[in-house]
Amino acid sequence: MRFPTGPELPVDEVLPATAQGDPGSVRDGSPLAVGDERIVDFLTRVSRRLLAPALARRHPELGSLGFFLRRRELLRAVERLRAALDPQTLAFPRGVVFHIPPANVDTVFVYSWALAALAGNTNVVRISPRSAAAADTILEVLNESLTEADPVVARTQRMVTYGHDDAVTAHFSARCDVRVVWGGDGAVNAVRRHPLAPAARDLTFPDRSSFAALSVAGWEVATPAARRDAVLGFVNDAYWFDQAACSSPRAVFLVGDADRAEAVRAEFVGLLGVAARERGWEVDAAMAVEKRVGAYGLAADGGVAAMAFPDNLVAALDLRTPAAAPRHWLGTGTFGFVTVPDLAELVPFVRRRDQTLTHFGFEADELREFARQLAGRGIDRIVPFGAALRFAPVWDGYDLFREFVRLVTVDA
Repeated sequence: MRFPTGPELPVDEVLPATAQGDPGSVRDGSPLAVGDERIVDFLTRVSRRLLAPALARRHPELGSLGFFLRRRELLRAVERLRAALDPQTLAFPRGVVFHIPPANVDTVFVYSWALAALAGNTNVVRISPRSAAAADTILEVLNESLTEADPVVARTQRMVTYGHDDAVTAHFSARCDVRVVWGGDGAVNAVRRHPLAPAARDLTFPDRSSFAALSVAGWEVATPAARRDAVLGFVNDAYWFDQAACSSPRAVFLVGDADRAEAVRAEFVGLLGVAARERGWEVDAAMAVEKRVGAYGLAADGGVAAMAFPDNLVAALDLRTPAAAPRHWLGTGTFGFVTVPDLAELVPFVRRRDQTLTHFGFEADELREFARQLAGRGIDRIVPFGAALRFAPVWDGYDLFREFVRLVTVDA
């Protein structure tokens, strides 16, 4: 038991009795509701602790999580749901939500759990035994905040650690109303072997790939300060989580005149190395070798015209066509570059698995028109440089908060 912290438990004692019996009653208090103030208060306390300067210096990536959990952001999600419902429709918790997050992105489990808790659900979250220091810090903050929380939080929220044990996963799967699975395609398919109750459902987040688009004209008219800020944002997008996050860009599409694009690319790559070094990112020898192996493998497939390794931080690959852009991870700081005349040129390239397009230098109308041309075939998020890892209640095409509630219509 990681939250509330405690000794090992038999698997059939993890879920609270109210979740296994009558979901409409909670001992010693009223049941949780959508937007329950007791959960809002608890998450707000967690937010304050995550935003404390001492913690932010140790784990800067937790700052975004702290902002996401602020009271104003939580209430905005609740208000947005209520505004979308007509007077005849009521929203209630779905019941029990079972979360299986990945081990390589330490913070992602908090986002889906927080929204499910905000919707009033009982939750069970599996924390991988391989999770790193940031996950441990989050659990410490959650347990510290529990001392000031309403007892209903400890009764309804569970975070546990167990190994790859099919029996345990099957136990929780059979008893949940929603199962949230993060990870690669293999992880999703492995979990799906365990059946759900007939009325339950899966929310899956399988392998995804993401890219960046840089307007040649937009870069040329930007001030030097704006260019540096853009590159700093790109560094945050790419280097957090070793570029393995689903929303981290793996290729940069230079959009505009090909002759002018060369100078833009050269300046961008030069600033990229400087910005990554200033931010304190390091790539060890093993990762540097990994990058070369990945780059040479892509070249062997015929997709790379030239490549450069300015230092261990950056590998720049000159791609022959947009179709050569890598959708798989090649190593931290490895980026393919290719020039296209306009965003429309990318439409045939986009696939359903493509998630985020970060951008710099474009007008809003250009980006909206590109989204219309895609017509849902892929790319769920189009966000500025620096926002790739900024979690939002709408993620991978799901309105997550709405997915965690049950709607009841009353026609009088």
